[in-house]
Amino acid sequence: MQINRSILRRSYANIGDYVALTKPRVMSLVVFTALVGLMVAPGGIDPFTGVVALLCIAAGAGAAAALNMWYDADIDAVMARTAIRPIPSGRVSRSEALVFGLMLGTCAVLALGALLNMAAAALLAFTIFFYVVVYTMWLKRRTPQNIVIGGAAGALPPVIGWAAVTGNVGLEPLSLFLIIFLWTPAHFWALSLNLAGEYARAGVPMLPVVAGKTETKRQIFLYSVILVPISLLPCALGFAGAIYGAAAAMLGATMIFLAWHVRRSHDREWRPARRLFAFSMLYLVLLFAVLLMNAAPYAQSH
Repeated sequence: MQINRSILRRSYANIGDYVALTKPRVMSLVVFTALVGLMVAPGGIDPFTGVVALLCIAAGAGAAAALNMWYDADIDAVMARTAIRPIPSGRVSRSEALVFGLMLGTCAVLALGALLNMAAAALLAFTIFFYVVVYTMWLKRRTPQNIVIGGAAGALPPVIGWAAVTGNVGLEPLSLFLIIFLWTPAHFWALSLNLAGEYARAGVPMLPVVAGKTETKRQIFLYSVILVPISLLPCALGFAGAIYGAAAAMLGATMIFLAWHVRRSHDREWRPARRLFAFSMLYLVLLFAVLLMNAAPYAQSH
């Protein structure tokens, strides 16, 4: 019995390591924004379509994360924030992560195409490719605009969700794409302000490393300001109501207020950037949650 318990414990540890490769916290946000895209799409959604779409999108996000960790294992080993990940800590080999990511991504795309439609499957495949090849392999180590351009991958899940229901893409899901796309730089640069030293040691040209903290703070504030009118596009396009509009305005004003505090803070102050980073997560969750509630009548009536 002791031997069997030892084997069982080791098996669970391995499962946990592979789950960690998928970046579960990031995946949860991806799945949530995809769910909003599913639910607000016109025509409604049956339970089978919704479950299949979300499982495939989650698997695709997990595959992209695993392939990102496979390629970035050398960088992850240098940075304290990522050194405990499965590959640099030695719990999973790079080759195992590569095979796992490729298999998971392939299964996700094929299942989505076979069970739902090719438009959603093609978008999922493109998202994985963009995140792994364009962002991770090409942009991340070459340009301080890596997170700006690469953020397109993280902004596509609600578009995939919409396409899973309708089989096409319109202005409505593209407005959701723009919201996440413009939210990403302020969110991630707020984190990178306090990690500039680690990124410099790893050789990653994040904006605070290349352009300095003052310029990074300026751009964080600029993106936060631009985000507010873009967040009101769902109202302008008619698939969100006044409640969403009021919530978007209030959340946007708070985002600008915190970004302004970051801009005026001294370089050695870490709390303003940390507050903005924490709120930016809450911002996106609340914004999409209110959209989900306020857009339900629209979805049912089309």
